[in-house]
Amino acid sequence: MRSFAVSALREPPFSSARHDDTERVARESADWAQHLGLISNGHRLHRADAAGLAGRACPQGPLDRLRLLTDLISWLFVMDDACDEDGLGSEPTGLAPTVAALLDVLDHHGGPGPVPAGVAGALGLGLADLCRRVRAHRRPALLLCFTAAMREYLLALLWEAANREHERVPAVDEYVQMRRHTGAVYPSLALTDLALNGFPPASRRADPGWAALESIAADLICWCNDVFSYDKEQHGGPDAHNLITVLTWEVGDESVALRAAAERFNDRLDAYLAAENDLLASHGDAVRPALKTRRNWIRATYDWSRAAARYA
Repeated sequence: MRSFAVSALREPPFSSARHDDTERVARESADWAQHLGLISNGHRLHRADAAGLAGRACPQGPLDRLRLLTDLISWLFVMDDACDEDGLGSEPTGLAPTVAALLDVLDHHGGPGPVPAGVAGALGLGLADLCRRVRAHRRPALLLCFTAAMREYLLALLWEAANREHERVPAVDEYVQMRRHTGAVYPSLALTDLALNGFPPASRRADPGWAALESIAADLICWCNDVFSYDKEQHGGPDAHNLITVLTWEVGDESVALRAAAERFNDRLDAYLAAENDLLASHGDAVRPALKTRRNWIRATYDWSRAAARYA
């Protein structure tokens, strides 16, 4: 699948770079996850290479902000693996108590006071730590954006769990919409904006053109991941939560679905470039830092996916 992805997906025409402190942050983030009890050993998280992805998405910026982004990605990998591989997300009634406890953490917006581990355990402690560290940067709008996006991610996991319980394959349009949230793209972009001082002002974010570009960027990031990860996700039995799977269900032919997924990605890349040009024409330099963040993430996902042992 990796060779197919490399040959079929257009390489994003954006510069590729990696933060100089990536290896240091990888060690520190693994220690953070171990200390909180998110992992019992570092093997699975090491294969995920959260720091490698974060270092590509944030090739410049202060060390502490790169650490924050890396720790978020590590937390997301742990949560996703708990749902996808360890059975937490096999049905919504099993997942709901953990989601409720994590939503309670988000409702506190990283405020002062101890956070009881509760039913969410180490996941709750880790999320509380992330919220506190975002809050410490004193960017209220960004904190609210981050916590809102994390809520959407958690609620989308319940949608996945309901599909698994009923062995349901969603329609393509439904999948595309929900994948933007199950992929946790928006909270990751928020912390990368923080790291690169690229968070756009509210007047820019309210522009429908900006919302359209955000959706396109999320699609590119998630669909690239879907194509590269498709083989791995089929090993434990078919999982409906992959673009190729839902396209196969619709067209009835896996080879046709593979080509269609690649074509969707390539067409979406053209749409992204057009949306960028439109925003630059209407907003000028005010949106350049935020556009750089999104370019970084699209390119980082492609480069990281080509090398990640997670999908080997």
